[in-house]
Amino acid sequence: MNMSLSSNTQAILLLTAPLIVGRGEPSGDLLTPAEYKRLARFLREEQLQPADLVAPGAQELVSECQQLIDSDGDRLNRLLARGFLLSQAIERWQTRAIWVVSRADAEYPRRLKTRLKENAPPILYGCGEAAILDSSGLAVVGSRHVDDALVAYTEGIGRLAAKAQRVIISGGARGIDQAAMRGALEVGGEAAGVLADSLERAALNREHRNFLMEGQLVLISTYDPLAGFNVGHAMQRNKLIYALAEAALVVNSDYEKGGTWAGAVEQLEKLQLVPVYVRPNGQTGNGLEALRRKGALLWPNPETPEALAAALAVEAGPRNVAPEQNEPFSSVCEEAKQADEIPQSLLPNDDSRPLLSVESPLAPADELFAKVRELLGKMETPKTDAEVAADLRVSKSQAKEWLQRLVKEGVMKKHTKPIRYGPKSQSSLLE
Repeated sequence: MNMSLSSNTQAILLLTAPLIVGRGEPSGDLLTPAEYKRLARFLREEQLQPADLVAPGAQELVSECQQLIDSDGDRLNRLLARGFLLSQAIERWQTRAIWVVSRADAEYPRRLKTRLKENAPPILYGCGEAAILDSSGLAVVGSRHVDDALVAYTEGIGRLAAKAQRVIISGGARGIDQAAMRGALEVGGEAAGVLADSLERAALNREHRNFLMEGQLVLISTYDPLAGFNVGHAMQRNKLIYALAEAALVVNSDYEKGGTWAGAVEQLEKLQLVPVYVRPNGQTGNGLEALRRKGALLWPNPETPEALAAALAVEAGPRNVAPEQNEPFSSVCEEAKQADEIPQSLLPNDDSRPLLSVESPLAPADELFAKVRELLGKMETPKTDAEVAADLRVSKSQAKEWLQRLVKEGVMKKHTKPIRYGPKSQSSLLE
């Protein structure tokens, strides 16, 4: 990453950054994200750039822009006059190998710009190999306080991601975040840490330095490198973790509290940038079970790089929500899943037996899957996941989840060239 700052980046820093150099308090005049968004939209419509605000003869433009922010005072001029403070901050950053890019720079991570658009943070501070941010990756998130078994499980995911040449993206906090990153880095993989605070301290940490210097690790933050911890900042950085990834895995989460929960819910219910998985085994707890009901997918626990790549290739979007355990089973079954709408090729031979039984002692989700297992076991020819999804009138992601589960159970066989799924009993005919 080029350590020199573009004119646009310098102007954006003057308008939005606290420019903390020592123990001094940041300026209270800084533009809020909403104010800067309004200003940036105006400049874009006028075919201008932030750098035009600091160009010779820009006073008329500055005055016009001031009216967009507030009609009173000389706020923009005060912010733009912080040139000496900016030069001190730049000198400090450069001596610590911290780079800065703005949304106006070509080096800005394309995933953030494409997915978040004008909500992408105007400034990113970073240290390490910036190209990692545009690589394919898996976001791994979870709580800080975890037992050794979960740490080992998460480190294993990091190691598998490295073998699959996928980046681990996480928040850099102790616990799950650091375990995932450590697992990848220690076997030669790559990781990106999206920090909510203290970038400078993290960049100088001895545990990070070798990985940063060898190009395996990048640390970024949208907050000043000297900024301390702030709960709001920790919540806000969650969307960046998801936006940089192909898929996300929530290893553990509290129920209805904490940054892990808030970030996953925002992704599932609002942003829907990537598919969200939850850990399926062990003591999952109320948090993961609730995320599953909100549409999170069960992590297939891939054991090979190819299987991990397949999990990351699932499309993002609205999910089939897992039912509450106390819902009547009839509310789970939409008309599209009734027997008279499912193709004859997928119906069991004994069609006198109803597809779904309201008397079953199984939980609704388990009963539905049991019927799916029975139907797919009767397929006459192998089908792609898209064909199965169309036959069962469900989303492709739901069909793929069911098929992968049946492959693990040994009921189905996955064939390649092209990828199709068929009953295990047919495998000898297709090998």
